[in-house]
Amino acid sequence: MPKVLRPIGHEDRLSIVDHLDELRNRLFICLAALAVAFAFCYWQNGHLLDLLNKPLHSVPVAGSNKIGGLARANVGASKAIGDAAKEFRALSNSSDLSASDRSVIGQAASALSQAAKALPQKPPPNVPVTLGPGEAFTTTLTVTFYAAILITLPVLLYEIYAFCIPALNPNERRVATPVVIAAPLLFVIGVVFTYIVVMPAAIKFLQGYNSNQFNNLVQAKPLYSFEVVTMGAIGLAFQLPLAMLGLRAVGVINGSTLTRHWRYATVIIAIIAAAMPGADPVTTGLETAPIVVLFLASIVLLKFADRRDAKRAAAELITVGPPDLGDSE
Repeated sequence: MPKVLRPIGHEDRLSIVDHLDELRNRLFICLAALAVAFAFCYWQNGHLLDLLNKPLHSVPVAGSNKIGGLARANVGASKAIGDAAKEFRALSNSSDLSASDRSVIGQAASALSQAAKALPQKPPPNVPVTLGPGEAFTTTLTVTFYAAILITLPVLLYEIYAFCIPALNPNERRVATPVVIAAPLLFVIGVVFTYIVVMPAAIKFLQGYNSNQFNNLVQAKPLYSFEVVTMGAIGLAFQLPLAMLGLRAVGVINGSTLTRHWRYATVIIAIIAAAMPGADPVTTGLETAPIVVLFLASIVLLKFADRRDAKRAAAELITVGPPDLGDSE
């Protein structure tokens, strides 16, 4: 029976039972890795939620809803009451007043100081709301599961690669190995780019749009779904160079094809960006920019691959020599 850790060669012959046994073992490894990552992410779910809530912090609380405006007003009242307490305390030390008056004013200063401390000292952070008794729990589980998948993505891709690689010949394996390494790396780069660049600008624009006309209370589940789906979509869009290299490998396109038809490619990129999450111009524009850059990088990669193959073909022709046509009778 084949073992998971034992490499299987291209020439090995396995029965259907052996293939199913190997598939079962690799699925077990994937599930075990996912379970460990899920347990870790659930343990750190507070930090995960803080990360997803951070883009919402760029929106001022008072500018997003009336509840936030009331909280900011309370902060202002706390400062005013504190200033009044200082004035009363200074007055209680005046020598022009009687001892009884100074005592009464001192008690008033103490009461005002306690009232000022009871009010919030700074506006609370802008965080999403939940509308049901179980929504906080189910939303936390959903976020934890998505984070666990992201963490175990390299393991999942490796197990898929290790299961499929026996069917590949050495030449195909040389192509597949860099792809398996580059795919999760590009996906993570896309997710990080979305979180750092796209999310703050998109949420700030969406929450600030006509904020005086709406009481914008952001629900947790739609917010996290928007963030996760957008990060996943842009992460997949960052696979564009690999997709272009794959189309070149099967002979569909080459570097010259992309250069000649760049206008059509621009239209297709605009359509893809419009179909991605976020219909507002800010999100769409920030989604379009990296895809255009990746398309230009794909042209460079394909041009380089075309030149490399042309040099290799020329070297083989020199080594082998021209074909012998023989003497004509």
